Amino acid sequence: MAATPPVVLTIAGFDPSSGAGVTADIKTIAAHECYGVACITALTIQSTQGVRRVQAVDPNLIAETLEELVSDLTVAAVHIGMLGDGRVVEVVTNFLEQASPEKVRLPHVVLDPILKSSSGTDLLDAAGTRLLIERLVPLAEMVTPNLEEASALTGMAVTNLEQMGQAAARLHGLGAANVVVTGGDLEKAIDLLSFSTAGGAEREIFKADRQRSNATHGTGCAFSTALACHLAHGRGIPEAVLLSKAYVSAAIANAHPLGKGTGPLHHLFRLGQQRRPSAIVSETEHVHSRN
Repeated sequence: MAATPPVVLTIAGFDPSSGAGVTADIKTIAAHECYGVACITALTIQSTQGVRRVQAVDPNLIAETLEELVSDLTVAAVHIGMLGDGRVVEVVTNFLEQASPEKVRLPHVVLDPILKSSSGTDLLDAAGTRLLIERLVPLAEMVTPNLEEASALTGMAVTNLEQMGQAAARLHGLGAANVVVTGGDLEKAIDLLSFSTAGGAEREIFKADRQRSNATHGTGCAFSTALACHLAHGRGIPEAVLLSKAYVSAAIANAHPLGKGTGPLHHLFRLGQQRRPSAIVSETEHVHSRN
């Protein structure tokens, strides 16, 4: 019997174009040989051309969904994406603080602090942002802001590598255990990892050539979800970051031209690389009619 895959829970919004949000997360989780379960925090009207409308899900429904999932499944990692408003942030925070009858916190919580869409639509209100900083950031094992999100969370300009390091230090001061500031918008795609060790915080820089591609919708979701999967598999933080960055880069490189705007990654590109001959044998049985 095959080994049971790690269960990864994603708590995020629904993108009907499947470039980001829970449907993209489930594809990423499957690509990393984990089993994905999801709790939708908000519905959106969007396409590759941008976000038109956001509607938060009833917080009570979210709370019941999360409680039902953890009562039935052993969750190996949690990915948190778009939350929508302060009420949802509070419900998710309460859930993480009291995630089991034994009050044992869930392992490997990865927080992608989504504040705005790439098209400029607010995806978290001011009350939610404040609660995220005060209560949710300290509960996460990993926080993965991009440059704009790091700036919003810390109140400082974040436009280069030096400022990325300063923002990471400030996020540590806000309670973040480990931080990856992603710089995919820089001329060189640089990510800065600042992680806690017995001797204090250490930093590691990951560099790659920036890809000239229009298929970049949902890169932050894919990166943070992949990171949760690698942690669920038991990999160390630097290795998990390296592998997640490589996955996103390959998913961009293998993307199909979809939509009229910024297209999605190809989350399942590995399926085409792993095709094996079918083991199914077809046998035809001839039935002779007496007519």
